[in-house]
Amino acid sequence: MTLAMHAITLPSGQTMPVLGQGTWYLGESPAKRRDETAALRTGLDLGMTMIDTAEMYGDGSSEELVGEAIVGRRDEVFLVDKVLPSNASRRGAVQACRRSMQRMGVDHIDLYLLHWRGSHPLAETIEAFSELVDAGDIGQWGVSNFDLSDMTDLMDAGGESCATNQILYNLTRRGPEYDLLPWLSEHDIPVMAYSPIEQGRLLGHPQISEVAARHDVTPAQVALAWVLRHETIAAIPRSSDPEHTRENAEALDLHLSEEDIAALDTAFPPPTGPQPLEML
Repeated sequence: MTLAMHAITLPSGQTMPVLGQGTWYLGESPAKRRDETAALRTGLDLGMTMIDTAEMYGDGSSEELVGEAIVGRRDEVFLVDKVLPSNASRRGAVQACRRSMQRMGVDHIDLYLLHWRGSHPLAETIEAFSELVDAGDIGQWGVSNFDLSDMTDLMDAGGESCATNQILYNLTRRGPEYDLLPWLSEHDIPVMAYSPIEQGRLLGHPQISEVAARHDVTPAQVALAWVLRHETIAAIPRSSDPEHTRENAEALDLHLSEEDIAALDTAFPPPTGPQPLEML
């Protein structure tokens, strides 16, 4: 079964799938490699063609796993990668990107992100990203774990071409709803939500289980559907099991009712004031 993937239009006009695959902690155990590769390939079969990785994950081992999983299928994949802040200097980001491409065996990365803000001036990182775009090494660039003040600093540094902000956002991490999400929406910058199931910690919550039972779905699918109800937010759940990947894909078919949303708002209240952006 292949599920039709909805897409979000990025500021460049290119589209990004709303549901992708995360790879944090994948590729670090040889004993799990076969299942992890199969999970990623299952996701591609189902239309979950966005794969997110980072040079930090397993010190490059996640990128190597992704490279293996997409052999012969690169044209299907919207590939997202992230550079460490320590490597995000004018020259360092260019070199790091090309090392990542080499580990994955690809000739370009579709979306390249600054993993979080570090000590290198944002203007330098933006210059490096612009060079990579001009060289055809990356399609576009964005950021990750940037709060509202970081985003305004990015714009002041010449970051108008920022394609996305990848942040921690799920039912238990609703702080961005107060100010960051409205600002990003106003500036037409889509969001990528990582850890949308809170690394599995949401699965045992009674209110989520109650909503899941009402729809005859899994709690994970409820948590994903809650994130995906936003038209400009993509989610990148991680899975090391093909069956769990299939469940994630099917979350796109789940439409939560007003009653469901109200129940989840009661269990997980939205913010009433500004909160620091959380990270995992």
